Amino acid sequence: MNQPVKQYKYYDFVMAAFVTVLLCSNLIGAAKAAQVTLPVLGTISFGAGVLFFPISYLFGDILTEVYGYGRDRRVIWAGFAALLFAAVMSVVVLALTPVADAFNQDYQTHLKAVFGNTPRIILGSITAFWTGSFVNSYVLAKMKIATKGRHLWLRTIGSTMCGELVDSSLFYVIAFYGIWSDHQLITVAIAQYLLKTGWEVVMTPATYKIVGFLKRKEQEDFYDRHTNFTPFRLKV
Repeated sequence: MNQPVKQYKYYDFVMAAFVTVLLCSNLIGAAKAAQVTLPVLGTISFGAGVLFFPISYLFGDILTEVYGYGRDRRVIWAGFAALLFAAVMSVVVLALTPVADAFNQDYQTHLKAVFGNTPRIILGSITAFWTGSFVNSYVLAKMKIATKGRHLWLRTIGSTMCGELVDSSLFYVIAFYGIWSDHQLITVAIAQYLLKTGWEVVMTPATYKIVGFLKRKEQEDFYDRHTNFTPFRLKV
């Protein structure tokens, strides 16, 4: 007989939060290159989407650590589907002929300015997010086994460094090559990588608290000892 599938109280909420943050990171400020002036380092350029996207990696670490690679894989595919839907709908909305009045004509111009590059951003984001997220989850799952569940900080930071390296390397080239200058592209990509990995370090205390809470409430602390790590499936 098949074993009953274990039910979790918070898994669906974590999935919904992950997808929401992922969509925000791609639709709110993804194309904006911002800058900040820091002591010693001077002026640093970065993508405004950095305010959102590191949180999705935080969720990825928590999902893999508590529920395992297989359940994180389902969340990654949910995020992939949401990004794809957003890309298709942005194209459809922009293609609709606006009403011939001043407000709608002006509004169409602003929509194109904000979302006109969305398909390319989404393509870059899907590729980078999908690849980077699976690298992050795989590395964390393997490190958990290797460390026998000790040193959570080492797993979360180490896996994020690997995943974000892949993510940042792919996203900006696909999304903004030819739009930004090469110097700006490289500068923003490096700054983005440093900011995202630095964010993981800063959020480590919060990660410990959330992981501890979920492990207690869900009565789960999954080890991927017999997991099929192929990304091309939805089955846990």
